[in-house]
Amino acid sequence: MSFILGISAFYHDSAVALFKNENLIFAIQEERLSRKKHDHRFPKNSIKLALEKYNLKLNQIEAIVFYEKPLVKFDRLIESYVHYAPRGIKSFLKSMPIWLKEKLYQKKIICDELKKIDSKFNDKNKIHFSEHHLSHAASAFYSSNLENAAILVADGVGEWVTTTIAHGKNNKIEVLEELNFPHSLGLFYSAFTYYLGFKVNSGEYKVMGLAPYGIPKYSKLIKKNLISINEDGSFKLNMKYFSFVTDLKMTNKKFDNLFGKKRRDPNENLENFHFDVAASVQVVLEEILLLICKKIKKMKISDNLCLAGGVALNCVANSKILNSNLFDEIYIQPAAGDAGGAIGAAQNYLFLEKKVKRNIEKNKEYMSFSYLGNEFTDHEIERTLIDYNAEFEKLSENILYEKVSNLLIEGKIGGWFQGKMEFGPRSLGNRSIIGDPRSKDMQKKLNLKIKFRESFRPFAPSIRIENLKEWFLFYKESPYMLYVSQINEKKKSIGSDNIKNLQGLDKLYFDRSEIQAVTHVDFSARLQTVSESSNKRFHNLLSVFYEKTGCPILVNTSFNVRGEPIVNSPEDAYNCFLGTDMDFLVIGNYFLQKNKQNQKYYNNYKDKFELD
Repeated sequence: MSFILGISAFYHDSAVALFKNENLIFAIQEERLSRKKHDHRFPKNSIKLALEKYNLKLNQIEAIVFYEKPLVKFDRLIESYVHYAPRGIKSFLKSMPIWLKEKLYQKKIICDELKKIDSKFNDKNKIHFSEHHLSHAASAFYSSNLENAAILVADGVGEWVTTTIAHGKNNKIEVLEELNFPHSLGLFYSAFTYYLGFKVNSGEYKVMGLAPYGIPKYSKLIKKNLISINEDGSFKLNMKYFSFVTDLKMTNKKFDNLFGKKRRDPNENLENFHFDVAASVQVVLEEILLLICKKIKKMKISDNLCLAGGVALNCVANSKILNSNLFDEIYIQPAAGDAGGAIGAAQNYLFLEKKVKRNIEKNKEYMSFSYLGNEFTDHEIERTLIDYNAEFEKLSENILYEKVSNLLIEGKIGGWFQGKMEFGPRSLGNRSIIGDPRSKDMQKKLNLKIKFRESFRPFAPSIRIENLKEWFLFYKESPYMLYVSQINEKKKSIGSDNIKNLQGLDKLYFDRSEIQAVTHVDFSARLQTVSESSNKRFHNLLSVFYEKTGCPILVNTSFNVRGEPIVNSPEDAYNCFLGTDMDFLVIGNYFLQKNKQNQKYYNNYKDKFELD
């Protein structure tokens, strides 16, 4: 029996993945424990938890594998600064002390951090390094249970590489083609995220959600001035307009002048212009990804495709690839961003370095539907609730489903906290806030009163897999919310097509469908399909709600508020419950109603997040 520990850290979304032999048994993001969103620091809390959970000492771990090679990344930074000198001197002077102190000697730093966790750890030779894009590629291919697949990795940047085409076969991964920094799809999209006033490395999904409100009227302008695209999907950024190589910001005045407007201040209202810019960059991204996929098809690598890297979290682009019918099977790593690099780093050690034979089982769900994180016993849940002087009752499962369904039908909103926490950016029914998708004001209520976030943001539907075709124009399982689908025409509201005559946020409250709360303004939805095998308790709740309403769908959004990570513990869940307008909370079989709780710090918590 051997244990391998994968680590990603020091950029964003630090995480840990623990393997027992070749099986992934535990994975968690540091932010869930530290409560600092997108925490980039060394994941000491995550490592401690993994060791405690499996009663391990660090000296019992065979290998500790970091997800990238810091010396190669340092080489890229130095070379980039030299190439663009004297521009970027401020950024250089700011970043170099951090690199020299915290990052350059990373093996020693990691070793020192591990000794803080376990003072008896004494073998730095157990620390290994993978390559950034190879970690991404491995996390997708080895988790796919495919024997043979093409692999596409696209993100901001690893050490040097921004886009990779590779071939995975049995144990091996062979890199075939690469594009290097600064020409990057991830940074290209992040530049527009920055320009539209959102936070880079966390607001990209807002740009994707904003796009359907606009018209892609600037796509030609973008392709003419900002990015040159070849027929094979290779591309080159015009660096006259971008500042991310030499500065602490993404774009410059030339970028502003090209569009005729300054970068949006995050506190400014969104205008039709911003919607149109979002629509335009989304269309260009999709065009490039489809060209790359067509190239991969012509290369005759495989009829299957695996995707990873932050760009693979763009579910609209993923759906364009799926609907192109270029590939027989497509597998997307559900933790496609840097957190998932912890998984791939360990897998590279196992399958490439150690040459452990993969145990490929047809239809086996290697990622355990992403339910890989922390879980709590009834005793731990009850102890927390008692400590908080909470009013609660413990119900049988059947009564719980009945009670929750009835409250949802009344228009109530609740927190649903069950079993193992999800790994990756999505809540998939274990750390979720749920509501009735048929409600016409549910989207507004969830955004402004529960999540404390922008009103334009769409919500995802979780649907029983058995009823999928009746409600959506989709034909396969989507357990990870990595695709969007158009809603079935029969479920659209009468006169809903008139939405095309509206502009911008005028579309938001227009009557669109029977499930208004999860139907975006372009009649799409980011789907999660739920089966008995993927999540039995969530499926049971959906089934009871379906029996009562004829609707097999619930609104499912992550159990957190703006600026905070998804809740990890019963304590986190109870705090979030009290600090929002949620009506009820379910933790395991424990049921709590808001109007019976102590409200002593409700207003302080809420004011921290309320939007203007």
